Amino acid sequence: MELERTPITIRQCAKTYPDGTRALLPTDLEIEPGEVLALLGPSGCGKTTLLRIVAGLETPDAGARILFSSDDVTNVPVEQRGIGMVFQHYALFPQMSVAANIGYGLKIRGVSESERKKVVGELVDLVRLNGLETRRPAELSGGQRQRVALARAVAARPRVLLLDEPLTALDAKLKETLRDELAELLRRLHITAIHVTHDQQEALAIADRLAVMQSGRIVQVGDGETLYRNPSHPFVASFLGRVNRLQRDEAALASHVLSFGGQHQTCPKEWSTYAELLVRPEDIEVGQPQSGWGVANVIRRSFLGERVQLTLALPDQPELSADVDRDHSARAGEQVGIRIKLGRLIPCPQPLVE
Repeated sequence: MELERTPITIRQCAKTYPDGTRALLPTDLEIEPGEVLALLGPSGCGKTTLLRIVAGLETPDAGARILFSSDDVTNVPVEQRGIGMVFQHYALFPQMSVAANIGYGLKIRGVSESERKKVVGELVDLVRLNGLETRRPAELSGGQRQRVALARAVAARPRVLLLDEPLTALDAKLKETLRDELAELLRRLHITAIHVTHDQQEALAIADRLAVMQSGRIVQVGDGETLYRNPSHPFVASFLGRVNRLQRDEAALASHVLSFGGQHQTCPKEWSTYAELLVRPEDIEVGQPQSGWGVANVIRRSFLGERVQLTLALPDQPELSADVDRDHSARAGEQVGIRIKLGRLIPCPQPLVE
């Protein structure tokens, strides 16, 4: 089944409610044809508002423009935009079979029964629901219900697919399984999709690119690895994973060093003027006290299965969190040596939470 790959252009989209609340600040965004883009951020950051504006469910402030390819859909009603939507709880019709759920949108559009059967058959193959066509939603697993919802959303060949927190209602283990399945399905559909989520791992696993949002605006856009390794904003660094804060006093700034655990390391030149730097837990090495390493006391050891998280106390820095191998020998109450991978430091030019 061939689906259209529609580029989306968003220009100066904003939303101000009658009471003056600004849910979305003026926003520009380009989404490539066939790309899966995640709008990622905490509750209240504006991601769902932006999705609803793209869908036509919210009216943006004056001056906004939304284009699907070269077609301006800013003032086009939702039912005429050519969108498919997958919601948090899938919203399947419980009394209908899998085939009837998938073909429902085609039926109400007046598509002939023969054409409906053809499209439903193609989609059943595409999302691997063969043999389940006559079952009802209650007889399906969570993953199968998700596939039905996706197939129904794309049955009418929409130009754009919108997913609004599709995995939020699931428990952690099921979410992890369905996350990977959803990522595979979207790749096979080759449709332009916008996926709203507050879950960092979900966004990293599913999306080609992420638009990280905070306080009604997009802070940074990029692929997951780039945003994780090279965030341009401290909020992105803190939201995509965990970070430690490293303080530098006037003496450290004047000497162009970073002090930790009694050790003074030359600060990378590009970060030497920053009074605060960030470092991720996996970028702190922990071993035996030795020359050239700082010293820290282990306050707490937390075994997390695939890794161990150590909470460290230093005389010249706030408590640090370090991730080490699950077989690491460090125990609470012991003194250890630490070394920070200076090439992995992240600048913090402003507060993490504004």
